[in-house]
Amino acid sequence: MRPDIIVIGGGTVGAAIAYGLAGFKQNVMLLDGGDRDYRAAQANFGLVWLQGKGMGLPAYQTLTRTSVGLWREFATEVEGLCGADLAYENNGGIAFCMGEDGFENRRAQLQRLHNQWDGGEPDWEMIDRTALERLLPRARLGKSVSGASFGRLDGHANPLRLLMALHEGIVRQGGVVRSNAMVLRIERVGADFRLLLDGEELVAPRIVIAAGLGSAALAAQVGLDVPLRPQRGQVLVTERFEPFLPLPASGLRQTGEGTVMIGATQEETGFDLSTTSDAAARLSRKTVEIMPDLAGAKLVRQWAGLRVMTPDSYPIYAQSQTHPGAFVALCHSGVTLAAFHARELARAIRDGELPDFLTPFHQRRFDVPKAA
Repeated sequence: MRPDIIVIGGGTVGAAIAYGLAGFKQNVMLLDGGDRDYRAAQANFGLVWLQGKGMGLPAYQTLTRTSVGLWREFATEVEGLCGADLAYENNGGIAFCMGEDGFENRRAQLQRLHNQWDGGEPDWEMIDRTALERLLPRARLGKSVSGASFGRLDGHANPLRLLMALHEGIVRQGGVVRSNAMVLRIERVGADFRLLLDGEELVAPRIVIAAGLGSAALAAQVGLDVPLRPQRGQVLVTERFEPFLPLPASGLRQTGEGTVMIGATQEETGFDLSTTSDAAARLSRKTVEIMPDLAGAKLVRQWAGLRVMTPDSYPIYAQSQTHPGAFVALCHSGVTLAAFHARELARAIRDGELPDFLTPFHQRRFDVPKAA
């Protein structure tokens, strides 16, 4: 197969784009890296989240809202094609508030965000402790919990099942997934791109660089300067419990298997993937403050992953001006934005031009003129 498009990066972002391209009848090849790569997808918390997104960049709230609106149809399609259960639920989500000041600060933050976006009626509401207790009848709240913000469009899914289903969906739609395929160099050859791997060359007229933290070096070879940094996030997982947390919360959710995921830290530690007892202690204290009955829960796992962070934390979507046909797609919300990547972004890449509404996500926003 001579690919129409090669997608470099087999994580949730690259896999969703490749899945969408295959659905648009493109001959697509997805190159997944080695086992020692920094794989953010394997440490994803699994939220499909809208509330609180986009402060300082209203276009990001619009983008997130678009993806959340597409998620149900997207999940149904993926599940039907692959026979997978993505465990997607979108019954709403909550962000706990601690103390009256925390409650009012959260209200003010969300109101500022809404005023910035100016998109009609809010899709969130502030609920006091009494209303929150009615919403979570099986969970005993800590004394400091004053209430929560409730996002009506929020939800969660199983991130690992999603990733596996996307890979399978690519193949079922006629695409190719290559594992242990590390791209060492990218060269322009006429109208094509030649990708040099270890002992192999691949050629295609279009490429998408979605290789997470490995993207900066690859993008530089096609004239794209993408500033990235790793941010470590640590997550705890408890033993299984009977269902008691019917809605996902920011930093706390019960999975379909009954375990409770607790997270996640935001640490500037470079490329260090270590887990630490300090992080476990901090996450545990925060959780027990919210739900004291979890104090006796057994922790069965702790892991760390590296988020793909830009200087302002928002995504980068761009096509190279010097190497037309070379695209880059980077973000740290791969699950939330998966539906958008598989639909709107894949369509744009197929057509060879990114739409105007993605202009705010070009990396040129980081180009600050030097003072004279």
